[in-house]
Amino acid sequence: MQLISDTAELPTPYTDLAHCRQTLSGGSRSFWVASQLLPPTLRNDACGLYAFCREADDLIDEGGNPEVGLSELRGRLDCIYNQMPGHRTVDRVLARIVAKHTLPRTLLEALLEGFAWDASGRNYNSLSDVYAYSTRVAGVVGVMMAILMGVRTPQALARAADLGVAMQLTNIARDVGEDARAGRLYLPHDLLRAEGIDPADFLHQPRFTPALRAVLEQLLQRADFLYQRSESGIAQLPASARPGIYAARLLYAEIGHTLLKNGGNSVDTRAFIGFAGKTRLVLKTPGWVRLGTEGLHEPALPECQYLIDAVEQQPLRSAGATFRDSLFHRLYRRMIWTLDLFAVLEARQQAANAARDMPVGEG
Repeated sequence: MQLISDTAELPTPYTDLAHCRQTLSGGSRSFWVASQLLPPTLRNDACGLYAFCREADDLIDEGGNPEVGLSELRGRLDCIYNQMPGHRTVDRVLARIVAKHTLPRTLLEALLEGFAWDASGRNYNSLSDVYAYSTRVAGVVGVMMAILMGVRTPQALARAADLGVAMQLTNIARDVGEDARAGRLYLPHDLLRAEGIDPADFLHQPRFTPALRAVLEQLLQRADFLYQRSESGIAQLPASARPGIYAARLLYAEIGHTLLKNGGNSVDTRAFIGFAGKTRLVLKTPGWVRLGTEGLHEPALPECQYLIDAVEQQPLRSAGATFRDSLFHRLYRRMIWTLDLFAVLEARQQAANAARDMPVGEG
């Protein structure tokens, strides 16, 4: 019998994190770029959390049997919360995050429920239904991110949930055509019918109309309200974490603004922010120093309240992560580094587009 002697091949927290970073950089580029403005410790935990979210979404959405996938993931959560995560890299990372930050299981269960709703083809008849879905797939991520930063006050968590829900409303508006062609419709059915659009007909033959633009405008107005209200929560975060979260808030809100500026047609096109637009937004990031407390004490969205209740009811086993406030020159250096990163990403995208459009036989 041969004993394992090469410990370099054994998994370590560092190799596990490297895997999670690779997952993040290959998935949501906007999330990855914004994460580069976060302090290193928080950035690592955010990468680990995102990697689990991504793997769970793929397992339920692409695994062939959503119920089986959901059952498997709940079993994995059992092991994670018993600190016996097994051989999966992302589970080991998540187990460390759960223990370090006293992360309530209700939050991760909410996330799995949102993925299950995706797979089941659930109908969303009202704006409240859309809020409930957005709470599970994005609002809960905002709450978990706040906890990773050591913030657990109900007021700050309510605003973190606002930010997550606003981002998901933006995603829904941006991806209408892509979702419809996949058999999914997240726009509130009552808003569609009020504009003369039959949801079933739209799913059968998605097409852009001025009536659809009116629905998207209403959805994005709600998103803008929540983005604005979330700023008072960003002001409660450790100063070294605020630039990255504020950058994410600006980047996502601009997607919706760009969509409407371009006519609102998200059936045939997909709104995106180019290098120049991202540069302009990053240069606005220092505005975090002027964030106030207006709206901080507003009630949480009713659909999000149960998440905040779960955090309040969870006994705190540790103080969580703390961050030393960075000096301003370090923040600005990180912003300049991020601008360079945008340039690299833009160049890669242009190269990928050129390769895709190249006629067969060339190159």
